[in-house]
Amino acid sequence: MTTTIIIIICLIFLTAYFFDLTSSRTRIPSVILLLLFGWGIKQLFVFLKIEIPSLTTVLPVLGTIGLILIVLEGSLELELNKKKLPIIGKSIIVSLLPMLILSFIIAFLFQYVGQFSFKDSLINAIPFCIISSAIAIPSVKNLPKSNSEFIIYESSLSDIFGIIIFNFIALNETINTHSFINFTIQILIIVIVSFIATIGLSILLSKSKHHIKFVPIILFVILIYATSKVYHLPGLVFVLLFGLFIGNIDEFKQFKWLKIFDTENLNTEVQKFKNIVIEATFLIRTLFFVLFGYLIETAEILNTETLVWSIGIVAGIFIVRFIFLKFTKLPVTPLLYIAPRGLITILLFLAIAPSQSISFVNKSLIIQVIIITSLVMMIGIMQTKEIKDRKTL
Repeated sequence: MTTTIIIIICLIFLTAYFFDLTSSRTRIPSVILLLLFGWGIKQLFVFLKIEIPSLTTVLPVLGTIGLILIVLEGSLELELNKKKLPIIGKSIIVSLLPMLILSFIIAFLFQYVGQFSFKDSLINAIPFCIISSAIAIPSVKNLPKSNSEFIIYESSLSDIFGIIIFNFIALNETINTHSFINFTIQILIIVIVSFIATIGLSILLSKSKHHIKFVPIILFVILIYATSKVYHLPGLVFVLLFGLFIGNIDEFKQFKWLKIFDTENLNTEVQKFKNIVIEATFLIRTLFFVLFGYLIETAEILNTETLVWSIGIVAGIFIVRFIFLKFTKLPVTPLLYIAPRGLITILLFLAIAPSQSISFVNKSLIIQVIIITSLVMMIGIMQTKEIKDRKTL
């Protein structure tokens, strides 16, 4: 039995690696193939009458670690300088304002149709309005740098804003001045913690002579995120700031206190660290999406009761996105199509307290929205390739 499990795990990772290798040619995002692969494994096990213990509780753990690593990987890839300020500004606008507008529209519909409280409706609406960096970032690596860079910023910020807003609404019984004061204090605390932790981890990265240092740093990042979550602090802010700082250390040379680092050595170590993060992200992302695909029930995908809601929500997502892309004068193609829902949608859905859940929002609706937005993204990316090929001809 042990040998069989080892063989299955190796085959899963090697298949995922093959999907990753071929995605640049097929333009089919590897995460779509991983979901299908996981679903296919489930059908095979059912056919062979192989019983597997429930793996549902593993999904949030893999999802949280995957989210941290994906945001860290994305932030390490980003350049931070004055030339990037316009794209950062546009990323903030397109990640935040459409999320707020869409959340209120969906919440109003939930309240109007189901007679739920507006607060509960809003809590259930927010997960649908957040772009999944876990799906978006790996899917755009073959697009032009300007497009992929925008998506990395936008999707990472979308995750951060989404979690902050969700926790703010869900954890405050009443929204008043006191709530906003506490919220401001939490943001200040995480910024201070991020600064101290980033300096500490950067010193460890540049000064440590021990042959094992990259894995402990990743573990420290996960630990700080998990600890911040206990105190309801937006830990992804720390992950993003840490990645941006060590990935752009040369941009901060004018600050005298940076002399505590050996910047040349740090740049070398950061490159090695980045490679380790990429490898670790691949492993966790593979496990998460294969497991999520495995846990998908065919009946949930084909549930006609939620299909109208899912199509309506997806239509709203792309209409609002189109308006804001036009407003910010960003290229509609292919950016319009790259608005997948995924890992963060699942995590927030699972985080909704039973007392705050509403009947409209169930696993079927979540899965349908994730699949439809992922398919739209896949078609959009493939169409972009066809347009490029025609221009080349």
